[in-house]
Amino acid sequence: MSYQLIMFDLDGTISNSGPGIMESVQYALDHFDLPNQPESLLRKFVGPSLMDSFMTFYHLSKDDAERAVALYREVYQGKGYMFHLTLYPGIADTLKTLSEDPSKLPVLVTSKPYQFAGQILEKFGLASYIAFISGPEFTDPSSDKTKLINRAIEKANMLVCSGEIKLKDCTSITKENALMIGDTRFDIEGAKKAVVDSVGVTYGYGSREELISSGATFLCDTADDILKFV
Repeated sequence: MSYQLIMFDLDGTISNSGPGIMESVQYALDHFDLPNQPESLLRKFVGPSLMDSFMTFYHLSKDDAERAVALYREVYQGKGYMFHLTLYPGIADTLKTLSEDPSKLPVLVTSKPYQFAGQILEKFGLASYIAFISGPEFTDPSSDKTKLINRAIEKANMLVCSGEIKLKDCTSITKENALMIGDTRFDIEGAKKAVVDSVGVTYGYGSREELISSGATFLCDTADDILKFV
């Protein structure tokens, strides 16, 4: 298969962003008299929707979950915790290689608000390698990956069909020439529901078993390996 739209998750796929996310989650939980939470539980917040995670893992009401998200953002954005991360080895070179290939269109599909994602890409020198970001607004608590993947395909197809973006040997973006790359079941299940192939990266926050059971089309162990599939 010749994939042309290459969709990347952010947290756990491009960046090891756990430290900043977990610090911010703990800050929010402190306000609910839940100090010193175990890392094993805080790690579960890396990837999925914050609203869903606060409601699922701590059984907060919708109103309390919204308050927790607001508290989270006080430090994640306000104090720059979003930049407490490192890039995975080889990922910058992989993105650069794809961005220079006239037949490939690398984009970001993330459950993180796209404003935050854009700031992270700029801060770490990756913005020029990504054509656009498909992510939720601040006001949108939903981060359903299937919806975000479909939105990315629709936008890419519009850009290609209008001629705004020119891809070698490609006149339209379809689900058959799109590929989702991520590290957790949320990415793989989202791709499966959207009926697109997927690459599960084993170096992030999801286990190999999780990626296999979720139906990943391919698995890879390093960022360099991603190029083998695209």
